[in-house]
Amino acid sequence: MLNIHHLELFYYVARHGGIMEAVRNMPYGIQQPAVSGQILQLESDLGLKLFNRRPFELTAAGRELFEFVRPFFSNVEVVGEKLRGGVTQTVRMAAPSAILRDHLPEVLQMVRKKFPRLKLILRDAHQPLVEQWLERHEIDFAVTVLEGRPVSGLDCEALLELHGSFLVPKTSRYKNAAQVLDAIAGGVGAAPAEPLITLPANEALPRAFREMLSKRELEWPAAIEVSALELIEIYAANGFGIGLGFDLPDRKLNPLLRSLPIAELPVIRVGALWRGKLTPLLQHLLDSFRARARVFVPPPGSPNSSEKKG
Repeated sequence: MLNIHHLELFYYVARHGGIMEAVRNMPYGIQQPAVSGQILQLESDLGLKLFNRRPFELTAAGRELFEFVRPFFSNVEVVGEKLRGGVTQTVRMAAPSAILRDHLPEVLQMVRKKFPRLKLILRDAHQPLVEQWLERHEIDFAVTVLEGRPVSGLDCEALLELHGSFLVPKTSRYKNAAQVLDAIAGGVGAAPAEPLITLPANEALPRAFREMLSKRELEWPAAIEVSALELIEIYAANGFGIGLGFDLPDRKLNPLLRSLPIAELPVIRVGALWRGKLTPLLQHLLDSFRARARVFVPPPGSPNSSEKKG
């Protein structure tokens, strides 16, 4: 007979990619030597090696066992809440840190009005990992930058289309994005005198900007990296350099700045991802994200939209 606790420990090791990582992410305290010993006992009971330690990699037997135990252990807490009468409703959600930090709190204020006993399990991730978790039923819902079509079987709804722009002081000599790009090229690849202020290098907008420059055989390394778009505006407005942000015509820009849209940059799409039929809670969460998105860019034809103004 296999020890059910050993199987649970193996589930966390396989899910998080190693014993040390499992210990850090398990919902209860347990020491690393104890986990190692009990996993060794499980392998002894099976007469099989379940994973290679360094680098971590599941064996064929380990993958088969993980697929067997995953549906049970990944849903134990949710099932427990249902058996207790569903007083608490849980959402397992993933999104990039910027969305979790800057936008989810506002969304949750709306959701909690209808679901006051909401419980959240949040993960920081981008599209590829989000899709894997949705396929494995490890999360229920995600909001992320969409790069390419989601994998088959997932539902998707675009919430925002964002256009990149340079944010420069109104006193700047640059009147459009082309002048900034020409200044980079004019120095045989050297950047303008002003430093570049941008989001972290792994975010979608900086990556798209680097790819655009690469096609021109140009480089402009970031001089200041910040964690939020609001900080780009603050630093650009205070004369620390040129910001790489988004052109949001319906959002009030810092009065000291001018936005210079970058036509060559591809549109950055932000959207929701889920799998299967939405529960009433998840539908309300999606509706709340739609409302949050309209704060930044109202839908075409609405009283506050730029299309209406034009």
